[in-house]
Amino acid sequence: MASIRPFAALRPTVEQAAQVSAVPYDVVNTAEARALAADNPHSFLRVSRPELELPDDTNPYADEVYERAADNFEKLKNDAPLLVEETPALYVYCLQMGDHAQTGIAACASVDEYDSDIIRKHERTRKDKEDDRTRHITTLLAQTGPVFLTYRGRDEINRLVEQTQSAEPLYDFTAPDSIKHILWRMSEADAEKVVEEFKSVPLLYIADGHHRAASASRARAALREVNPQPSGNEEYNHFLAVYFPAEQLQILPYNRLVKDLHGLSEEEFLAAVVKEFAVSSADSPAPAKKGEICMYLNGKWHKLTAQSVDAADPIRSLDVSILQERVLDPLLGIKDVRTDKRIDFVGGIRGTSALEKAVNEGNAAVAFSMYPVSIDELIAVSDANEIMPPKSTWFEPKLRDGLLSHLI
Repeated sequence: MASIRPFAALRPTVEQAAQVSAVPYDVVNTAEARALAADNPHSFLRVSRPELELPDDTNPYADEVYERAADNFEKLKNDAPLLVEETPALYVYCLQMGDHAQTGIAACASVDEYDSDIIRKHERTRKDKEDDRTRHITTLLAQTGPVFLTYRGRDEINRLVEQTQSAEPLYDFTAPDSIKHILWRMSEADAEKVVEEFKSVPLLYIADGHHRAASASRARAALREVNPQPSGNEEYNHFLAVYFPAEQLQILPYNRLVKDLHGLSEEEFLAAVVKEFAVSSADSPAPAKKGEICMYLNGKWHKLTAQSVDAADPIRSLDVSILQERVLDPLLGIKDVRTDKRIDFVGGIRGTSALEKAVNEGNAAVAFSMYPVSIDELIAVSDANEIMPPKSTWFEPKLRDGLLSHLI
């Protein structure tokens, strides 16, 4: 069974929360991080992406980057300031984006449960990214970015969360990207009840943050090596996470752009697609349901309806797999979307207009608008111990770094 653990958070004051908090380190490049932090000395990006303060040609994995991260972390603790809670607690974290709201519990999850697959995965991790965050954790002796976990919701946990939301929040602000962030500290009595309730939750699933979770496991292994007499209660045995009920989550599509037609004319390519799909004029640039893909070619949207889908296979039944197996690989010669430079990916939050713009301006030859993967599909893939195809899910809204950190 799964577990959830209160922790003594390192967090900013109420007055500085909005200034300290920052987008996750892995959704921006160095130039974007530099622009976001430019007028804000307290931005947590100075801790999570410290290379923004260094010359443009700095290797992001150089020793000086991690040294700068540690220096900036200590500086932020003093200057913001950041405060450490006197007693461990659970926190309720609500995200609001437009009409959508989702509310989770910020806490610590178990590294043992990650290693034993009680916390299930659906994504492969890259060693270089694991190396980076592992070193970030062991240098700062803190986890500063939460892992986004999900689970099948339970009425009693939902009730305790709602009860906490009736109190005055710790933080309530709207970030520059228009996402509203509200946090409450759960009472000790309700936190104890939540801990008990989670003993009946069979499994947890990583929605977003696979590299953070893998790095927490690797950091624990590294820190154990230098601890001659571990008690088993060390903070490094747990990692920072926010647990959301699956039914509240919003997954946006992850769309595709392909730069050329692999030597085919537009007419030849469309004729080849017709052999694989039922093709009709699209009423909308966004698919209406699973099994449909919208394709933008030569200034027109086409609806592609998949035929003969293997519904029993959790991977091959995904629309992204169908597109890969029937179009990207055989017709466009894209064997591996992770390494092929001819394909780009566009998060659904940018809308289909970004696809049209890329094709209309000649930066891509064809675009594919996808129907979003469902949370049930993600869980089915995780339960089958399979790996989702790359760039399958785009979760919005996203948690912010810096509001809660876990000292290890």
